[in-house]
Amino acid sequence: MEPITLVVGAALLAAGFVGGRLSRRRPTGPPPPVTPICGCGHPLSQHDTETSTCYAELRRETFDRRGRFAGHTWVPCTCRQYIGPRPIDEVFLPRLLPPTE
Repeated sequence: MEPITLVVGAALLAAGFVGGRLSRRRPTGPPPPVTPICGCGHPLSQHDTETSTCYAELRRETFDRRGRFAGHTWVPCTCRQYIGPRPIDEVFLPRLLPPTE
């Protein structure tokens, strides 16, 4: 083989090795726990378990008659049903407590 080809191959090998060492991924901890979120942006804990309606409140901006900013008001969320992922225990086994009798 030609000496120039060997030098070019060695340079490519060294560049790949150095690039891999510099850009390798650092070990990270476990991923954060995933909270099931509804389409309205609220978690499952903000929805009523029987009616599945959302009881959270949203902050809305209010304006006066001239169109100037007048502050914030709190209005109830308009979500009517939780559409996010269901916990696995509710899929296979209905809730036993509290008793419905």
